[in-house]
Amino acid sequence: MDHYRKLERTYHASPCNDHLDIALSVTDAGEAEIRLGVDESDHHAAGGVHGSYYFKALDDATFFAANSLVEDVFVLTTDVHLQLTQPVTEGDLVAEATVVNDHPKQLIADGVLYDDEGTQLARGTGTFAKSRVEPDAEMGYE
Repeated sequence: MDHYRKLERTYHASPCNDHLDIALSVTDAGEAEIRLGVDESDHHAAGGVHGSYYFKALDDATFFAANSLVEDVFVLTTDVHLQLTQPVTEGDLVAEATVVNDHPKQLIADGVLYDDEGTQLARGTGTFAKSRVEPDAEMGYE
């Protein structure tokens, strides 16, 4: 769908993603996937990938799963809850998200983060509300 590709282009045009090995795929209505490559440069002092990368992958995946259902404006993240279940040191993080509640006042999406061998690393839930920000070409929505 054209809306999904426009969301992907907007994501890839965002300056906060420039320094990351990251990709968004909006796979279907209410579904999105983030792939984030990590290595030792993403470690905390104890030698594992910092939880902020888990958060980014799950927040972004749940956000775009929700925004795939809304074409006139961007959604806003109002809450994200994460449970980190397994450490990882390198490879690809894959966050898969699905909208579980599509209500006019809020959308809720659940996500699961895996390593490149399919081991679950974290789970998360994002809650989103419609904003007043209309997507446009200046932000990459084209």
